[in-house]
Amino acid sequence: MVSPVIFDRQLLRQRRRRAQALGPEDFLLARVAEDFADRLASVTRRFDLAVDLGTPGDNVRQALDASGKVETVVVVDPLSAAMPLTVAADEEALPFRDASLDLVVSALALHQVNDLPGTLIQIRRALKPDGLFMAAMLGGETLTELRQAFAEAETEVEGGVSPRVAPFPDLRDLGALLQRAGFALPVADVERVTVRYSTVFSLMHDLRRMGATNALAARRRVPLKRKTLLLMVEIYSQRFADADGRLRATFDIIWLSGWAPDASQQKPLAPGSAKMRLADALGTTEISAGEKPER
Repeated sequence: MVSPVIFDRQLLRQRRRRAQALGPEDFLLARVAEDFADRLASVTRRFDLAVDLGTPGDNVRQALDASGKVETVVVVDPLSAAMPLTVAADEEALPFRDASLDLVVSALALHQVNDLPGTLIQIRRALKPDGLFMAAMLGGETLTELRQAFAEAETEVEGGVSPRVAPFPDLRDLGALLQRAGFALPVADVERVTVRYSTVFSLMHDLRRMGATNALAARRRVPLKRKTLLLMVEIYSQRFADADGRLRATFDIIWLSGWAPDASQQKPLAPGSAKMRLADALGTTEISAGEKPER
């Protein structure tokens, strides 16, 4: 089955090149890279060969190098940036043989692939047994303020809403995708980051320098009307300002992790194998199905 084309991947690469030329804004990447180091510190093993998949910039690679947990880091970058051990490849077509990698990480990239289930399956296949996958991606309520303000302004001015902010995956759906892709011990959690701006234009400037402006395949191909833009700014300022006048922008960072299956990993107990009743552990009285508790 052919996956739907949600993102214009060529345009995404153009936007990243433009961000590099402007001077990239990497405050989110820096935060994620620090969290990667903290999360890896809790893993009691070393990794001989790791891949940094599609992460813009080199924040995560530097964090892996400094962690003392990784011997060699290969960067997969569709722009083929001039960094050591870089492979020019797309995140949706991994150039690695099965069971060849010990660790795959990705930061703020996988939410913009068209076939996320297929990409996760490729990652799991490329990992050696008991290899680890860790990723951070934008999801949930990311940029909800901007989405709401644009939708209301376009509805009022143009009589309808056009796709301007990418749809972001949900935490629960991503956890299910890890299981479907065949990862063992899958974990998904979310961290909400609220950034405050003096104006909406400051937010939009940062998004441009992140390479995160609209690259939807179904985007409207005509310039944004000035009237729509000004109304959007007015709505945003009225609805999402704090008491000091600064504007909130939400970024939900969803963390994913999972292991390539291996016989050495912990397994859930078989149904009925428990040695103690849950009611005894909780100090309560067990009520059989259909029996009503006494009042």
